[in-house]
Amino acid sequence: MTKRQVAHFEPFTRNVKHTSRIELSQSALKKNINFIRKKLSDGTRLSCVVKANAYGHGIPQMVTMLDKVGVDHISVASAFEAEEVLEFKSDRMDIMIMGILYDQDIEWAIAHNIEFYVFNYDRLQLVLEKAKKLKRQAKVHIEVETGTNRTGMTEEFFKKALTFLKRNKAHIVFKGLCTHLGGAESLSNTFRTEQQKERYKGYLAECKKRRYMPEIKHIACSASALVMPETHYDMARVGVATYGFWPSPDVYYQHLQQVNKMRDAPMSRIISWKTDVMDTKHVPKGDFIGYGTAYQATHDMDVAVIPVGYCNGYPRGQSNRGYVLIKGRKARITGLINMNLFMVDISDIPNVKAGDEVVLLGKQKNNTIKVSSFTNYTQLLNNEMLSRMPTAIPRKIVR
Repeated sequence: MTKRQVAHFEPFTRNVKHTSRIELSQSALKKNINFIRKKLSDGTRLSCVVKANAYGHGIPQMVTMLDKVGVDHISVASAFEAEEVLEFKSDRMDIMIMGILYDQDIEWAIAHNIEFYVFNYDRLQLVLEKAKKLKRQAKVHIEVETGTNRTGMTEEFFKKALTFLKRNKAHIVFKGLCTHLGGAESLSNTFRTEQQKERYKGYLAECKKRRYMPEIKHIACSASALVMPETHYDMARVGVATYGFWPSPDVYYQHLQQVNKMRDAPMSRIISWKTDVMDTKHVPKGDFIGYGTAYQATHDMDVAVIPVGYCNGYPRGQSNRGYVLIKGRKARITGLINMNLFMVDISDIPNVKAGDEVVLLGKQKNNTIKVSSFTNYTQLLNNEMLSRMPTAIPRKIVR
């Protein structure tokens, strides 16, 4: 086992404990993947997106877990992430880089059989040179511009790219034709999504005209994969839904309409975040708790000190607002979230002592702290909250 595996995949082998820990449910992932697969059209390959450290869940752990449920295609945002996936993936898994790939890393990607987006026509010449040097075929996905105006070739450059690819097909595989939908999760963006879908069809028509088709056609994200079957094509790149989150309320309500139900819970959150009570303290009425005057005890109180703070990814916006779970009951945060600790009110929770488990995110007995508990107060997106969780927090796969 390499140093990297010890450091990132088996943090519990260290001699001392981290201040918190993350648990990842294999059974929850299996439930999510089964649901997503049922939503996808026959023949549509599932590519799970593990960018941003697998949305905060941990690339090493998630790649291992995804392999166990039969996922064989992984999408990342950079070569840096691809390198980490490469270390933990099985031989049957393919990797695709959707974002930045520096010129100096193109040769590395080709050498390791990694697929990658090309969204700039001028880059194709460099890809060709590297492929010839290695005497290996480069596997490229041509990203086209359909209306998001981030990355993607416009029609003029795409036509030139097709000519280039066809002429150099011995060295470059036209692996995919793709685009990114800019807002498929919102019904208010329907007009824009429809426009993008039609523009993509225009690029496909050009391929048919030239008689040079990509191996894989793909435009679907989590939102469109779940409620827009016309976007499925040959592959769907599913991010947040992999981890048990609906892309938006709109997507959830569309799903309910499709299955003719008032409510449904076909997906489960994979992640739980836990720590332990650091200390307990009695606070007399009138005393302040923590820094400044953010919280003053209006009555005699008991508080527990929690050894997690904003340096651990716990949002400071939860100050005086958020809750944790102790002994299955909600304990409200009192005072400001500090860099590495905060306090909670345990006046109504008997027999709390140092070492008791604290749930920051997830379920304990009959209560649950959801990611939305954070995002409602802090204006963070679910994705933003999760992806900010430090990689140093140990992540453990549980049943």
